[in-house]
Amino acid sequence: MFVGAIFFPLLGASISGFLGRWIGPKAAQWSTVVCMVLAAICGVLAFGQVALSGQPTTVPIVTWMDVGGLEMSWALRYDTLSVVMVAMVTFISTLIHLYSVGYMAHDETPARFFAYLSLFTFMMLMLVTADNLAQLFFGWEGVGLASYLLIGYWYDRESANRAAIKAFVVNRVGDVFFVLGVALIFLVFGSIEFDVIFATVPQHLDDRFAGVPALELICVLLFLGACGKSAQLGLHTWLPDAMEGPTPVSALIHAATMVTAGVFLVARMSPLMEYAPTALAIITVVGASTALFAATVGCVQNDIKRVIAYSTCSQLGYMFFAAGVGAYKVAIFHLFTHAFFKALLFLGAGSVIHAMSDEQDMRRMGGIWTKIPVTYAVMWIGNLALAGIPFFAGYYSKDAILEAAFASHSGVGAYAFACGMIAAFLTAFYSWRLLIMTFHGAPRADHHTMEHVHESPPVMLIPLLLLAAGAVLTGYVFAPMFIGEHEAGFWRGAIHTAEHNHILHAMHEVPAWVPLAPTVMGVAGIALAYVFYMLAPGIPGWLATRFRGIYLFLLNKWYFDELYDAIFVSPAQRLAAVFWKTGDARIIDGMPNGAAALAVGVARGAVRIQTGRVANYAFAMIIGLVLFVSLFLIGR
Repeated sequence: MFVGAIFFPLLGASISGFLGRWIGPKAAQWSTVVCMVLAAICGVLAFGQVALSGQPTTVPIVTWMDVGGLEMSWALRYDTLSVVMVAMVTFISTLIHLYSVGYMAHDETPARFFAYLSLFTFMMLMLVTADNLAQLFFGWEGVGLASYLLIGYWYDRESANRAAIKAFVVNRVGDVFFVLGVALIFLVFGSIEFDVIFATVPQHLDDRFAGVPALELICVLLFLGACGKSAQLGLHTWLPDAMEGPTPVSALIHAATMVTAGVFLVARMSPLMEYAPTALAIITVVGASTALFAATVGCVQNDIKRVIAYSTCSQLGYMFFAAGVGAYKVAIFHLFTHAFFKALLFLGAGSVIHAMSDEQDMRRMGGIWTKIPVTYAVMWIGNLALAGIPFFAGYYSKDAILEAAFASHSGVGAYAFACGMIAAFLTAFYSWRLLIMTFHGAPRADHHTMEHVHESPPVMLIPLLLLAAGAVLTGYVFAPMFIGEHEAGFWRGAIHTAEHNHILHAMHEVPAWVPLAPTVMGVAGIALAYVFYMLAPGIPGWLATRFRGIYLFLLNKWYFDELYDAIFVSPAQRLAAVFWKTGDARIIDGMPNGAAALAVGVARGAVRIQTGRVANYAFAMIIGLVLFVSLFLIGR
């Protein structure tokens, strides 16, 4: 079952990619959907098997490397952490594939799109089932490649090409640190196999590299690599621009693949992270800062997909600071629940865009909730889950993160708790801002667009309804296994916590106001959005004018893109222009071009001598003879 869950998406990608022209677009689409359905069935069954009674094991596939002293097998790691990710990725991806059949119905190259989509899924599955760091790196780079292909899928758009390149380049920056971390692991442990590394961690607690504790340096490098994939503060700039891809791509990137890879990496490497307190503190601070930063930016964005994109960035920050305070299982629990309601929100936004004739600006929407009631209902559910309202999925996982941060009794934990509480308020605010601006009020679209507003077809609504069920139920159903009374038996050592780490126990003993506070903040955020956009819709405009500097600062995303352009992009372009125009055009090309020009000039001068007049030739011969005799006499 487990092997089938991994390789069915590859089969679907191969059929659609290589045979799509021969079998036709419909067959290509549905072949990938069928393969994904089979993968999801296998993934869910594997999850059930491990959750009930299975023991961690490794499924060998083939010997991959045997070079010098480095020998590795291509194997699938079959433990609770892997099957949680496999079940989630295959189930969410299956629904996105099915949704895409309707959403991409008018696309000209559906076989290519579905091949990329299935390839993306396969690469993520390779990442989460890796049994060593080389195999994990293969999946890591694979999702980067697939994301490039999907973000730039509409390659005839300049904005899509720029977004794809930006995502690729920013992720490569993070990948440099990841590779350095892997190299240092091999240097310290003599292996990149997980079992060898994890078993020998206690032997290397005192190892140092360049005067720095080796485990601390390794964990910081791995986290910096994770920042690229999971769009943490500093390496986040590619994530909003990734909205240039088709909406199903946005859903897949933000819900199940790519951005969750960094959180998974930190959880997988928990046996190292537990002995690197400085690295964990850095993870906590960066994660908390990202949660707050993205929430502030999401409050003023007007593109419906970008608002949801920044909510992803913010929620990833929650996951990281949960891992930073040692609550890895809580982080994975939020990753799991978040996948359902975030996929729901993106696909719901796609249904709105589909109904509004491809309009994405919320300022040109409004007054459509009666025209697309199913989409409206599921967007309510998704936003309730995102805002952490009882008793939706986000309530169980996000509140647990805040309780863990409070229970850590550390300075960075207190900082994370404060940022998380403010972000919870802002999350609820921008969620209801999105809901009200999109569906309520007077219609702001033109008459022609409003006449054509319509509900999505069943092939798009069925995935929305299934995801809505997940956004309601996953928190309540899975909380006991992930973080509750059954967590020890469920995880079976797949995530390691040191003897000094009692965070899961401590988070259940926090004061009574701590679990209540996130709900209060969520309700307050919803109430403020209702006042601003329903009761007194003139207030946001007045505030934007009155505090224009702050408004522009948030609207321009804290000017990170402008800052990076000034520090990195523009200087690099100017330096490239110097190398091109001076180094390449003038020096490298100048030498052979100059020699050629000299030869041409000499040839043209010689041509002028060839006049055809005998007297000129005789005169030239006399001049030559005189010169020869003169030189002969001087030489004597």
